[in-house]
Order: sequence, then structure tokens, then C-alpha cells
Amino acid sequence: MNLAPSRRTLIIQPLPGIGDMVWHLPHLHAIAATTVSGRIDLLTKPRSQTDRLLCADSTVERVLWLDRAAAHAGMRGLLRLTTLLRQGGYQRVWILHGSARYALAALLAGIPERIGYGVGWQTALLNGPVRLPPELRHTHPIQRADALLDLLNIPCAEPEPLLQIAAEADQAVTERFAAWPLPWIALGIGSSEPWKQWGAVRFAELALALHQQQAGSIFIVGGSAERALADELLTRIHASGGQAADAVASPLEQTAALLARCRAYLGNDTGVLNMAAALQTPAFGLFGGSQPLWHSCFIYPITPPESEAGMAGITVPQVLDRYLQLGQLHAHQDGR
Repeated sequence: MNLAPSRRTLIIQPLPGIGDMVWHLPHLHAIAATTVSGRIDLLTKPRSQTDRLLCADSTVERVLWLDRAAAHAGMRGLLRLTTLLRQGGYQRVWILHGSARYALAALLAGIPERIGYGVGWQTALLNGPVRLPPELRHTHPIQRADALLDLLNIPCAEPEPLLQIAAEADQAVTERFAAWPLPWIALGIGSSEPWKQWGAVRFAELALALHQQQAGSIFIVGGSAERALADELLTRIHASGGQAADAVASPLEQTAALLARCRAYLGNDTGVLNMAAALQTPAFGLFGGSQPLWHSCFIYPITPPESEAGMAGITVPQVLDRYLQLGQLHAHQDGR
């Protein structure tokens, strides 16, 4: 089954995380290829920082914000969302989620073609030619989106996510950290939940171990929520005679540019880990509090031994050994 090319097209992807948006990059690009212009608008939540994450992505024309906590909450919020969608003059909407609310808003906004997963009440509000079979409606978001495109014979040209870098962000990072010699190694200390956090003590021990191995310049990467953790980590590193660059709370497009220049990412299971892999930077992810990701050949999961559990079960020697065994194999000729 093939779709005719569409004119103005909106994709609704309401999962809030940075990693969630990175997961969907192949699907966004594949859908954009079905439009006349090769571009789409994207409705998502502000926490995803999609305007910064995809600022260099030529397929994204506009990012619209979905505010389920306030502006788009309740019945009045539904009407506001309907107005927002109507103003876009869209011919087709893709809803990469099972919620009926977004399908209802699209129907009320008069969008002629509404494609989605067809979960529950959403089915009655869609008029796209396919629905996901029941066994796929509650699988991983990547698998759901893959299945929907497969049913519509829409090829994904990208076997895994690919993230683009803004030239201005790359220049800013190059100038900001010019004094730090290559290769660069990013330690990702962010975590969306406490049980995914490895902690300042272990990250400091890892940074010092890498320093002793003369592995390269260490960069501490995280969001503004990790400011206190980063300060503690940097204090521990400096007190023990080590060095590390503070890249915490950088604009997201600069974090992406930094990761693209790194030889490797080592750290928690976060959106930044997914960004690193989408930039083809080997990402050694600490999966003690979550299931290992499988969608990218650039993600190297590190899990606790069978006799241990949780993030505390992952040791510094374990992470260091894994990096030293595999990290050098992926060092790029450009010195990363």
C-alpha cells in the first residue's frame, strides 16, 4: 500500500525525552520523504528540546510545542490544540502515539488525512489506510513506528538514527575547548530517574582511571539539573590531581557538536547517550537501572554481573576495561 505525496504534513510525537525524539529520527526522515517539499512540521513537548536538537535538520520546517500540563490540558486545552492545528493548514497528520486526544484534535481541526497506530478509541478517529495489529500496539516506540511505516511500504533509508550538527555550534565548541587536547571522551552524568544514576564517586574514579591511562581529555556532560552533581564530581577529580572540562548545561546543539568530536561517550542511559550514538560516536551505556538499548550499533551496553543488581553493581574497572577493549577500535582517523 503506497501513499500519495502530501503537501503540508504534521507529525505528532508527544513522548517527552530527548532520547525519544532521537529514536524517531529515521521515521521523521522517512515521512518527510513522502511530502512534496521534503519537509514536515513537528508537534512535541518542550522537554525534548527538539528546536535545539534538530536545528540543523533540513527536513524539519517548524517545531510546535505541546503543553499537556497547562495550555493544552482539559477541554479548553483540547480546543486550543485544535486551533493550533487548524492554523497549520495541514493535509496530513501522523500521530506516533496511541492517544485518542491528538487524533480528535486533528479531526476537529479539519485535517483530511489522519494516520496513526489505531490504539483503542484512536481507531475511530483515524482515516489512514492501516492500523497496527494488536500484538504491536504496546511494544517499544521504535518498533511501533517501524511497523506503521512497513504497513504503508514507506522505506526507512536510515537503518538507525542520524543526527545533524549545526555549523555554528561546532565552531562554538571548537573555540570554547581549543585548549583541551584530543582525543576527547565524554562522561554523561545525566539521568532522568535516580535508579539510572551511577553517582559522582564512581564517575570521579573513572575519570581518574582514564587520566592515569592517558586516554584523553575528559568532558563532563549533563543538563542543568546535574549542576550540583557535576560540581561534586569536578571537585573530586581536581582534589585527586586529575583534570576534566565542564560542559554541563551547554546548549543542546553544542552538546551534540561536542559529542560528535568525542572518541567515546561513557555514562548513564540518557538522551545524551542516544545523541552520541546518533552521531556515530561509540556510546558505552551503563544499564544497571534500565533495559539495554538495541537499536544502534554504536551503543555498547554495560550491565551488572549476574550476581549483582542495579547501577551499584557496575564497577569502574568493568567500564574501563570495556572501553579500553573496544574504544580504540572506533577511534576515527580525524583524531577523535
